[in-house]
Amino acid sequence: MTISPTVLQWMLDTDPALRWQVERDLADEPDAVWQHTRGRVATEGMGAELLAHQDPDGQWAGGAYFPADFDWESEEAKEGQPWTATTWSLNTLREWGLGSSALAGTAEKLAANARWEYDDLPYWGGEVDACINGFTLANGAWLGAEVDGIATWFAEHQLPDGGWNCEWVEGSTRSSFHSTLNSLKGILDWEIRTGDTRLRDVRHTGEEYLLSRRMLYRASTGEHVGPWVESFGYPFRHVYTSLNALDYLRRASLHDGVPPDERAADAIDIVRQAQQPDGQRSAGTWVQQRHFAGREWFALDVPVGESSPWLTFFALRVLRWWDESLAQ
Repeated sequence: MTISPTVLQWMLDTDPALRWQVERDLADEPDAVWQHTRGRVATEGMGAELLAHQDPDGQWAGGAYFPADFDWESEEAKEGQPWTATTWSLNTLREWGLGSSALAGTAEKLAANARWEYDDLPYWGGEVDACINGFTLANGAWLGAEVDGIATWFAEHQLPDGGWNCEWVEGSTRSSFHSTLNSLKGILDWEIRTGDTRLRDVRHTGEEYLLSRRMLYRASTGEHVGPWVESFGYPFRHVYTSLNALDYLRRASLHDGVPPDERAADAIDIVRQAQQPDGQRSAGTWVQQRHFAGREWFALDVPVGESSPWLTFFALRVLRWWDESLAQ
């Protein structure tokens, strides 16, 4: 995978939250270089700004998944879910590579002060939603919280077809691409951070659910599961796209020491075809195709229609992994 020097420099000229990842995964800088940049996430740019919004009790916006002042009957609710509460803020900081020391004491504060909007359940105990539990399992492993109960929950709530569905509590028995991906991401992050492998078979079964459908298709009809698989936006939030799924698959492949599964080839093609062609001002980049409406602390990326350094980074990293692995 050839990366234009111009595009590479464009990605490097960004916030430390992205720059350190470009240095490590695309520019092949020495550890000392990208680790230094990563350390700046806590004190500069978007990472520092998001940290500044944390409440004294450890939460963000006074709520676990929704801001304390969010009203489902309001005009705001019609526009979209807000993204400012604790779980979404933690997800973002974790994905940006913030060191857990920058949030010292947060796990304990959340244990004491945060409750889920669903049934007022304790924060680190998780709740009934697979996506929320995936986020919380990863965040707990990162911050050193006790989340073994959530790990057990995933083993107990895997559906017969191999995945998960946040609507299981309403009686759904078929897995969801969205729920399965968010569950897998949480399980993998927990496994990497803790070294606990008790969910490895569970994780592999969940991966097989997606791979058996070639990451894109319904088992029943062979049709695409939805137009959202081709509509890329950063941040990924909770939505399944081919790029989001392939970014997970790359990390799992490297962690497990196995080559890419060729059943993901169609998803790779979608990512490859979304790159802006030569001859255009945005050549070599990926464009922001969607934005999730809803309250946020500040914009994390460019508006729809503009070249996104984040999406370009994720796409180039996935394609580099795929091309170099299969060339060996």
